[in-house]
Amino acid sequence: MEEQQQTQQQTQQAPFSSQTHQPTRMQRFKAFVQECKRVIKITRKPSMLEFKTIVKVTALGMALIGFVGFVIIMTKQYLFP
Repeated sequence: MEEQQQTQQQTQQAPFSSQTHQPTRMQRFKAFVQECKRVIKITRKPSMLEFKTIVKVTALGMALIGFVGFVIIMTKQYLFP
């Protein structure tokens, strides 16, 4: 009976125990560098069509945000002179 209680307590404490292994800063840095290398390996230069599409969508988004800001400012000026 006591053994069961002890094992239950140990299993409940295990995730929050200070004895769990925490990676060091160097290990985290090495993992980060490996992840960066992996990402760089799978990336590629976009084609001209992809680049133009990205530029158009970005410009449209910026214009839309600017227009919304303009409408908010104009509404504020007309409602609260």
